[in-house]
Amino acid sequence: MRLVIIGGGILGTAHALAAIGRGHDVVHLEREAEARGATVRNFGLVWVSGRSATELEITLRSRQLWEEIGGKVPGVGFRPAGSMTLVRTEAELAVAEAAVRSASAAERGFELLDPERVRAINPALRGKFLAGLHCSKDAAVESRQALPALRRYMEATGRYTFFAGTEARTITGTAVFDDHGRRHDGDLVLVCPGAAHAGFTRELVGELPVRRVRLQMMQTAPLGEPLTTAVADGDSFRYYPAFRGAELDRLNLEEAQPFTAAQHKMQLLCVQRLHGGLTIGDTHEYDEPFNFDVDEAPYEHLTAVAEELLGRKLPTVVRRWAGVYSQSIDPGAIVTRAQAADNVWVITGPGGRGMTLGPALGEETADLLSL
Repeated sequence: MRLVIIGGGILGTAHALAAIGRGHDVVHLEREAEARGATVRNFGLVWVSGRSATELEITLRSRQLWEEIGGKVPGVGFRPAGSMTLVRTEAELAVAEAAVRSASAAERGFELLDPERVRAINPALRGKFLAGLHCSKDAAVESRQALPALRRYMEATGRYTFFAGTEARTITGTAVFDDHGRRHDGDLVLVCPGAAHAGFTRELVGELPVRRVRLQMMQTAPLGEPLTTAVADGDSFRYYPAFRGAELDRLNLEEAQPFTAAQHKMQLLCVQRLHGGLTIGDTHEYDEPFNFDVDEAPYEHLTAVAEELLGRKLPTVVRRWAGVYSQSIDPGAIVTRAQAADNVWVITGPGGRGMTLGPALGEETADLLSL
């Protein structure tokens, strides 16, 4: 078959990779010179630890696919680094203890470690904490370089063509007409618009059960030493479904987040990039219209928490940014797939799980559409 895929972010690229892997041809359109949305404005985390029980199977499958992809495409920067969620209070410790007792603890690679064992795995963590919830299944990729590396890999097959700076304007049957006046014919059209829910997407499928979520993040200069795992703080328990239960209810009841963290619905996540700098975040904002500027208070909070856990000053912050991603609001759906016409589908809404689940979602769509 010949597929025309619209949207060059992680979902569009993952669907192209799944199709190429099954022997099909792909024409891929991206309206920017390079994807600029949530695909590159994230941590690059392949995050198994926090996913719900119903999502665990597809998450572990995606983790396996990322490892396979990393073996074939070193440029994606895959590394099975794991994560360490550091707890600082007794209530947070109770949530971590419940996690290691859960039925899925072994599948997630959960282990609760005292500070000495935490530092044996990640010596850069010299700060104050009671324990660390280690998840050996978590991993990372380099979000800013993964997609170009995957496109080069697909181009080498001779069955993939990428059109940058190309916006789809209309679809007639399965022929896509772009803003350069070109026609792209295919047997199947997949539209992966990211957080662009209006305009072309709305013309195709109307209103979708999705919302947009805004976040703020920052990047430091090189740390000067390895941070061998991703790092999270105990506030992250509040935002991931894997940790729901009586212990989390008690944490939320007994320990309010600091004002800034609560106001911006914050957690600390920290990942070291291959160049040595740290990507640190994040916040969550759900009510549109979103601000066009970034607030300084969340960055001050993140800096203070990171420095407390590291036991040292952070390197200079070299850039800050905001991003917006698309999240399905259908409680039973990981992603929204809407059929616009015969052999034309719109796929969006993975939320903050796009980088984690991209390869498995591409594979799942390929199965659903019998590719």
